[in-house]
Amino acid sequence: MENPGLAPSLLSYPRYRPKLKPAPFLPTSRAEMDALGWDECDIIVVTGDAYIDHPSFGMALIGRTLEAQGFRVGIISQPDWHSADAFRALGKPRLFFGLTAGNMDSMINRYTADRKPRSDDAYTADALPDKRPDRAVVVYAQRAREAYPDANIVIGSIEASLRRIAHYDHWSEKVRRSVLPDSKADLLIFGSGERATIALAHRLAAGEPIESIRDLRGTAFMVKPGWHPEGFVEIDSVAIDRPGPVEPHRDPYEMEPAGAPVGATSVAQSTTTHPVRIVPAAERVAARKADRARQVIRLPAYEVVKDDKVMYAHASRTFHLESNPGNARAMVQAHGVGPGCRDVWLNPPPLPLTTEEMDWVFGQPYARKAHPSYGEARIPAWDMIRFSINIMRGCFGGCTFCSITEHEGRIIQSRSEASILKEIEEIRDKTPGFTGTISDLGGPTANMYRMACKDPKIESSCRRLSCVFPGICENLGTDHGPLIQLYRKARAIPGVKKVLIGSGLRYDLAVRSPEYVKELVTHHVGGLLKIAPEHTEDGPLNKMMKPGIGTYDRFKEMFEKYSKEAGKKQHLIPYFIAAHPGTTDEDMLNLALWLKSNDFRLDQVQTFMPTPMAMATTMYHSGKNPLRKVSADSETVDTPKSGRQRRLHKALLRYHDPEGWPLIRETLRAMGRHDLIGSAPRHLVPRDQPVILDRGDGAKGGAGSSRKTGGKADSAVGARRAPPPLRRGAPPPRGRR
Repeated sequence: MENPGLAPSLLSYPRYRPKLKPAPFLPTSRAEMDALGWDECDIIVVTGDAYIDHPSFGMALIGRTLEAQGFRVGIISQPDWHSADAFRALGKPRLFFGLTAGNMDSMINRYTADRKPRSDDAYTADALPDKRPDRAVVVYAQRAREAYPDANIVIGSIEASLRRIAHYDHWSEKVRRSVLPDSKADLLIFGSGERATIALAHRLAAGEPIESIRDLRGTAFMVKPGWHPEGFVEIDSVAIDRPGPVEPHRDPYEMEPAGAPVGATSVAQSTTTHPVRIVPAAERVAARKADRARQVIRLPAYEVVKDDKVMYAHASRTFHLESNPGNARAMVQAHGVGPGCRDVWLNPPPLPLTTEEMDWVFGQPYARKAHPSYGEARIPAWDMIRFSINIMRGCFGGCTFCSITEHEGRIIQSRSEASILKEIEEIRDKTPGFTGTISDLGGPTANMYRMACKDPKIESSCRRLSCVFPGICENLGTDHGPLIQLYRKARAIPGVKKVLIGSGLRYDLAVRSPEYVKELVTHHVGGLLKIAPEHTEDGPLNKMMKPGIGTYDRFKEMFEKYSKEAGKKQHLIPYFIAAHPGTTDEDMLNLALWLKSNDFRLDQVQTFMPTPMAMATTMYHSGKNPLRKVSADSETVDTPKSGRQRRLHKALLRYHDPEGWPLIRETLRAMGRHDLIGSAPRHLVPRDQPVILDRGDGAKGGAGSSRKTGGKADSAVGARRAPPPLRRGAPPPRGRR
C-alpha cells in the first residue's frame, strides 16, 4: 500500500506524451480525433451525463487531469446501451475504459424516493429522461466488454463508490452484491479518483498488467479466496466490534502470543497455553500502530449480510469506522459460495489532495461550457453551476443520510485563494451570459474552507464519525478568517457585482464566528439563504447526527440582527426531511406545529431516500443503530416505511396543503389530538375539507385550493402571512448533504 505522506504528488509524474496539446474539447467522435491527429485514444471515459467541460463534472475533471499527464482521452457521453455499437465509436482504448454513471447514482437520478420514475434529468440536454440505464455502471461495463473483450475495464465515480461492498438497494428492496462481481470490471476506483487514476494510467502505459496492480489506495478488485499481499494479517470484523450479546471481560492475565498482531486472535480462543509476558503500554501502542498498515478486516460475507440484518448493521459500522485515510485498514468481503466464491478486496481510502494539487486539478484548460454538439439545448445542471466555483472538497459533518463522506471523505481539501480568484476572472472573461453575479463560492458545504484538525497526529488517529456531533470537537479548528478574506477579495474583483453563497451552510460552525455571519448576511445573501436544520426533534436529529434546533435559533437571531443592520429584508429557507429513520408521528406533528408557529409553508419537501451505504440506510433496512455497538439486543430504530406513514410525514411538512388534510385529521383523531382540528389560530388543520371546483380547463380550483400560497384555506385556519413558498431545484453536481 502507498505510505501515507509518501504518495507521489500529481505534479511529480513525467508527461507520457510530452508534446500532447490540450484539446478544445476532449474528442467525442472519430472526426474530432482525426482533427487532433489521433489514431487512437489511450483512455476512453464513458459517462451517463451530457459532456460539459467544467471541473464540477466528473468526466471533464478526470479527462483533463489525464490529458495534462500526456494521455489521449476521449469521451463517450450517454451512449445507447442497447447494443455495443456506441462503445466502439472511438475504437479500442489503448490503456482502459473508464466507466461512470455520471455525477449521480443512476437509480437516484432516475427515480424518486417513492420509486416513481422522474420526468426529467438535470444532467441531460433539454432535461430529457431515459438517456441512461438503471445501474448504469454495470450496463456500461457489460457493453464495453462486449465491444472489446480484451480491453481493461475500470469503473468509478459516485455510483461505483457507493456500491463497492454489499449494500441495501432501495429500488429492489434487497441487499445487492458489490458492483464489482456484477460489472466484472478489472478495477474499481472509489472516492476522489485523481490519485489512483493517474497512477494507474502511468503504470499501465509502462506495461504493467492491470491484474498485478493491487497496491493503489482508493481501489477495489476481485481476488481468489485467501489472497493477501505479503505480510498481511486477516482480522475478523467480529473480533473488533463483536455483534451479539455483551460478553464478560476477558481475564486480564490471559496473554496473546508475543508479537501477535493486536486483535488478530480468532473468535474461538485457542486453548494452547503460552508463557506470560507483561507488555509495557508504550510497546503495545507501538505494536498496534506498526501492525495496522498490514491488517485486513474481514467483513461478513454477502451471503451473511443479505439475510442477517444485525450482521448487515455490524458490517456497515465496521466499514465506516475504517474511513479515515490516516488509519483505515484494508477490508475484504466474500461473495459467493463453493468454487465460484471470490473476495472483494478494498484498499484504504485515497489520501487527500494538497492545496497545490487541488489548484492543479482545477486549473486545467476547461472550456467551461457544454460540448458544441448540444447546440442551444438547455442542460439544467449546467445552468445551475455555470457561474459557481468549487473552493473545497470533503465534509466532516458525517450526516448519516448523506453520501459525501463515503465518497469525498471527512478531511477538507481546499484550493488556494489565488486559484479561486483566478477562476472568478475566467468566468468573467470567458463564460457567455455572465452579468456580474457569482452564484456560489462553496462545495459540499459553504463554510468549511481551510478547516482542519489542530493536530495532524490526532487527525490521523481519529475514528470519530463526525467532527461536529454530538458537539464540535475541541481539536477542530473553526476559524472563518480565511473564508471572510476570500469573500472580500472575490467581490472586489472588477466586473463582479455580487458574490452569492448557495452551498449548504453549517450554521453550528457559523455561530462561532459572528464576524463571518455578519459578512455573509451583509454582502452575500440575495434575499434568501438556504439552510438545513432537517428537523426540530432530538430523536430524528440524533439519528441524523445533526445539531439541535436551538443552534438554528441562535443562527436565526444573528441572521435577522445583521440583516436589519444592513437595512435588508432577507429570509432563511429551511430544509426538512420527512420519514427519516428514528422519526415518529409525534416528531412530525411537533415539526408541523413549529413550522406553523414560525409562518413557514413549504412548497416542496424531501422524503428520506435510502441511498447505498449511508448509515441512515442501514437504520432503515436493519432497524439497528450503527452509530453504536451493534448486537441482537442493541438499540432498535423505528423507521417510517409504509406508504401511508411516509405520505403522512410529508403531509405534516405541508400542513397548509388541503390535499393532506384528510390524512392529518385522521391521524390527529387516532392520536387523541382533536384539539388541533378547527379554525382557530392554534389549530393545525380545519374540520371541513374545501370544495374543489372544476374550472373546465383541466385544472381544479376553488376556495382554499391554492397549494403554493395557501390562499383562503390558510386564512381559514388562522395562519398569518408567510414568506413566499419554499422550493427545491434540481440537485447540483456537487450534491447536497
